[in-house]
Order: sequence, then C-alpha cells, then structure tokens
Amino acid sequence: MRAAAMTLALFLGLSGVTAASAAQPTLPTGCGQAPPVRPGTTERFTLGSGGTEREYLLHVPDGYQRDKPSPVILAFHGAGGTDTVLEAFSDLSTLDAIVLYPQGLKGSEGTAWQGAPYASSADDVRFVQDLLDRTETDLCVDTTRIFATGKSNGGGFTALLACRLADRIAAFAPVAGAYYPGTTQGCESSPPVPMLEFHGTEDAVIHYEGGVRHGARYPAIGDWLTTWTEKDHCSAGKERRVAEDVVELEWSDCVAGAEVRHYRVEGGGHTWPGATQDSGSGDTTQSISATKTIWRFFQDHPRRS
Repeated sequence: MRAAAMTLALFLGLSGVTAASAAQPTLPTGCGQAPPVRPGTTERFTLGSGGTEREYLLHVPDGYQRDKPSPVILAFHGAGGTDTVLEAFSDLSTLDAIVLYPQGLKGSEGTAWQGAPYASSADDVRFVQDLLDRTETDLCVDTTRIFATGKSNGGGFTALLACRLADRIAAFAPVAGAYYPGTTQGCESSPPVPMLEFHGTEDAVIHYEGGVRHGARYPAIGDWLTTWTEKDHCSAGKERRVAEDVVELEWSDCVAGAEVRHYRVEGGGHTWPGATQDSGSGDTTQSISATKTIWRFFQDHPRRS
C-alpha cells in the first residue's frame, strides 16, 4: 500500500514537472541575441535572394527586448518609390513593432513590385520569404504577428502576398492599391485572411471605379472587395460614416477569423490617409489615420494556428 502511494506521488510529481515544462514555450530562433540595429533606429541592409542583391530598411522599435517576441510589419513602397520615402510619410516606425521596408527593383517604369505589368521579372515573393527568414534569425520575432501593408503598387503586392504567403503573414492592409491581374496569382487555392483597404474616391492614378493603366485593366474597388468577401466567406456587411469624408464598410462575420474592412475616403486622392508629408497626388484626409487604423487591425488579427 505504501509502495503504491509512493508510486502515485512520484507519478503526480513527474506530471507536474511535465506540465510546467509544457507551459514554457520555446523562444524563436533570434531571441536572446543583440539586435543588428540599435532600438529606436533604422538602418539599411542587403540580402541575396534569387541570385540578386536586394536592399531593405530595418527599423527596430525603441522598446525592443531581446527575449520578448515582437510583431513584424512588412511595408512596400509604390511604383517609382523608395523605402526611405515610405518610412517618412507613413510613420510606421512610430509603432511598437519591427518594421521592414523592402526596396523594389527597377522595371520598365522605375522601381516596382511583382504583379504589376511594369515590374521586373524578379521573384519578389521569394525575396519576402528570404527576408522573413533572416529577420527571424536575427531578431526575436513573434511569428504569429507578421503583417503586410503597402501603398499603390506596394498595396497590390500586399494583396498578392495575401494569396501566396498566408502561411506566414497574418493580416494585410493595402492603401490606394493597384490591383492588376497579376496580383491575383495563387488566390484560387489560398485560405481566408483578414484584409483592410483604404481608397480615395478621387484617386486619379488608380480610379475607385476601375480602369485601364499600363495596358492592363484593374477592377473597381467595390468589385475587388466583393472578391475578398466571397473568398473569406463573409455574410452581409455593414456601413457607417466615421467622419465627414470617410465611410467604413465592414464584413466581420467571415470564416477562420477573417475580416474584410474598407475605408472609402470621399474626395481622397492617391494618398496615405493621415499623412502629414507628401504621399501622392490629390487630397489627403486628416479625418482618419491609416497608420493607427492599420495597427489596431493588425493587433486584432494574429495568425491562427
């Protein structure tokens, strides 16, 4: 009887050790080491990808801790743009997140991202995968909170990533996106994802009602949203005015924790809402901050296991 009691106590003791061990998740690979960038600063780096040397800016937030996994935001500039300019007008580096600003390669119309008719032949999706691999090796990354945003052509590329890298990126937020046919490659079999979009009704570059540019037709924003609400299997959405010039359309009853949300900026141009520096042609609303809204959306949508 005493032996049985001792055996039971030993079993319970070992079970407690096992449970305690299970409650201590293993930190990601890059945790515990000094970051390659002093917290609170941004530096330029290069990375070989697909046989080409690629560049990107890395911003590490001021409150970064080497043993506390941090979220990551990928931010893509527009056609002809640069990583530096995007960082300046978006203010994404003010957020409590590691921010990666990749630099696009030159295509027929200047720097651009995969999916646009004027982009180079580079495999930018692979570049993003390689960049995430390096970042997860060098920094303490919360791999359930990796997000993507971008402006114009960078917004279109963000939509492409939603179809191609949903297994690594949790949520997506294009701004004034250029949704050319090439940005839908791989979407047929990709899973539902949270999608947030901003677009001005007076965008003279990528028209709200759709059009043709660089010989390629792009959809009206309403049609593009319908594609995503159907893909995410959302039920009827709701509409509300959040400012004198901004209307929010939201579809939150979607499968797998997905959500589709859109901010229609009435009179808005090809710009980043809330930007105080030049972010494109046309009017820039100050009634809503794209950066703050994107951050709240990202925080609400970590990747589901």
